[in-house]
Amino acid sequence: MEQKKTSKKKLLRTVFQLLISITALYIVLTKTDTAKLLEIISTANPFYLFLAFVVFNISKILNALRLNRFFRAIELHLSERYNILLYYVGMFYNMFLPGGIGGDGYKIYVLKKNHGLKVVNVFNAVFWDRVAGVFALLFLTALFLLPSSFAEMHKAYIPAVYAVLVLCYPVSWLLTRILYKQFRSIFLITAVESVLIQAAQALSAWFILLALSVPSNHIDYLAIFLVSTVATVLPITVGGAGAREITFLYSLNYLGLDPNAGVALSLIFFAIAAVSALIGMFLQSRSGEKERQKSQGKSQKEQQDNISHTAREMNETDQ
Repeated sequence: MEQKKTSKKKLLRTVFQLLISITALYIVLTKTDTAKLLEIISTANPFYLFLAFVVFNISKILNALRLNRFFRAIELHLSERYNILLYYVGMFYNMFLPGGIGGDGYKIYVLKKNHGLKVVNVFNAVFWDRVAGVFALLFLTALFLLPSSFAEMHKAYIPAVYAVLVLCYPVSWLLTRILYKQFRSIFLITAVESVLIQAAQALSAWFILLALSVPSNHIDYLAIFLVSTVATVLPITVGGAGAREITFLYSLNYLGLDPNAGVALSLIFFAIAAVSALIGMFLQSRSGEKERQKSQGKSQKEQQDNISHTAREMNETDQ
């Protein structure tokens, strides 16, 4: 009975996320020139799109390495290869199974089951890894807003943006010191990695702008991109679909700029994220064929087989 209630809640959450994404995309497509939008996307430079894809995945690998630092802080020692595999499978769950357990929940489930750790310890590591990313996102968003047209149009808010820029990491350090003392020793390195991760995503977006031959106002586009990334943090859409696009639509209209390039950027970025997430499905299906490599007393093949076996168990549970 309890299992049926849980499955019903997951289904309702999935339907809600789909409705929000579809509604947002419908609004965007009805308020843009779809013919021009398709033309912009179809004529994009493939070389710059490839660079955007590579840089995006570099950001994800850096993200996985940062998460592994949090794992080591709770005495969970995973090989980098196994951890990256686990991270990409989690990406697949986030993107294509949004109403299910989700990528973070999947990682917590696997690590508890296969490594005998308390759920709360793994949750703390995964959660604070996320928080580190949010602080870096706020920091870079403030940094990009200062030279943007938004700052020129709303000079009264510039001191507030500077306040976010200056106070962001002191607040992060204070919260870490009070709430998660076990992560104090890695605060500096994870803070730097977090900024690099978000910067890599902004660089990926910039390569998309170059692919679309957007001639000017790149800072404005990148500032909106970072603001839209903040919007996608909220789990109300499928993989952020719709949230980023509608942010670009209204923000660029507000600045008096053509929104088609911004919407094209967001759609291509989503496609890159989706294709990258499919790597997780491939890694999961191929996990049984990997060579044996030692990590925490288990071979790499055994660890990877555990991921596939656990995924099958979770899919059966969701049904």
